[in-house]
Amino acid sequence: MIFNRLANISRSFTTSAIRRGHSNGGVPGENLPFDTNNTAKFTIVTAIYLSTGMAIPFLIVRHQLLKSNS
Repeated sequence: MIFNRLANISRSFTTSAIRRGHSNGGVPGENLPFDTNNTAKFTIVTAIYLSTGMAIPFLIVRHQLLKSNS
């Protein structure tokens, strides 16, 4: 009895949350903050983003080693 009531409340909440969402019917990439239609631009921006994140630790180590030699 209580389980059924909680299940109904949960179902109605998720349904209303989905309805309130400003989705365009499940279009892939519609809710992303960047454009995925231009694949060349997307590839370049993604490569820059990932390579900067990968390079930061190496740049920090280089800076520390140069600082300790001076």
